[in-house]
Amino acid sequence: MNNLPFALPDIGDDEINEVVETLKSGWITTGPKTKVFEEQFAEYIGSKNALAVNSATAGLHLALEAVGVQRGDKVITSSYTFTATAEVIRYFDADPVFCDIDKDTYNIDCEKLSKLCDKLCNEFPGKVKAIMPVHFAGQACDMNKIMLIAKKHNLYVIEDAAHALPATYDKKKIGTIGDITVFSFYATKTITTAEGGMITTDNADFARRMSVMRLHGFSRDAWDRYSSVKAPWYYEVIAPGYKYNMTDIAASLGIHQLKKCGLFYEKRLKIAQMYDQAFENEEKIIVPYKGKKDDIHSYHLYVIKVPQEMRDEFIIKMKEKGVGCSVHFIPLHIQPYYKDKYAYKEHDFPIAYENFLCSVSLPIYTKMTDSDTNRVIDAAKSVIS
Repeated sequence: MNNLPFALPDIGDDEINEVVETLKSGWITTGPKTKVFEEQFAEYIGSKNALAVNSATAGLHLALEAVGVQRGDKVITSSYTFTATAEVIRYFDADPVFCDIDKDTYNIDCEKLSKLCDKLCNEFPGKVKAIMPVHFAGQACDMNKIMLIAKKHNLYVIEDAAHALPATYDKKKIGTIGDITVFSFYATKTITTAEGGMITTDNADFARRMSVMRLHGFSRDAWDRYSSVKAPWYYEVIAPGYKYNMTDIAASLGIHQLKKCGLFYEKRLKIAQMYDQAFENEEKIIVPYKGKKDDIHSYHLYVIKVPQEMRDEFIIKMKEKGVGCSVHFIPLHIQPYYKDKYAYKEHDFPIAYENFLCSVSLPIYTKMTDSDTNRVIDAAKSVIS
């Protein structure tokens, strides 16, 4: 029997044909396809502005720059996230300040966040700039509470929504709540452009600044320069920007992936529901938390909890049965760089650390068949018993 990988992208003929058309057009970098993708994404989310970039990491960096983060500033985020969330803060020689998570949702604990903001804003007046919540696995954070905390302290909210398309909170799409939201289109995400990301914001000033900074600080991007009435060779550098633009090749994938976003979600939801039902009576498997019935959990990940002493062996035994599993995430406060720089100890964020020790991510992707899903279920039940 063939191995079942942990994740696979779902690319069809529509995407392939669009990429071929783009290659034949001669315009393969940022151009008309990127513009179309941005417009369609903004409409889908319900945001006034959408800016395509070459990664979600780039998007988070641009967002922090747009809100004015500088050397010595503080940005509060979760310890339970991928390294990109915190590393972009360090790009400014600013400090990521970690907050512990809720045991069930894996999202930032709002009670602890409130106390942390009170403490930091008192100790470092004017230096705490933003809160960066992470919508873990596609389950939205408690954004009402986060926005109230941010408003109290005059902080910006930049949402790391790498997992959260097409998640909703309080019936509002993620991407319409915070000051700036950043999505990921990496190969394993709910839609993909191979590498890439999208920034959404309703703030025109932020959108303008990020648009300039994503391409060398040019006053006009490449497509504008070559399609405008001004001389195509003319440009003005108004800031020391970055090289973060998305190509039309990537956008060609995104245009059709976005059209399938709803279908992809339904497929992921079905797999999650099959897992939920199958593991309902398994004492040694805890299934993911489910929020409000009317809200969408995008199920980028399906993370179960197993007894800590069994976790590593569980993953090994699943691999022996041909089923790929993973762990999301190793908390940042125990990673060597952050542990050494900020003198963190494992139990400084006890819930993040304890959740890490018992977490296993099962395969959940749109190319999985019912047979594949049942294979994972049977293997997990066999191993756990």
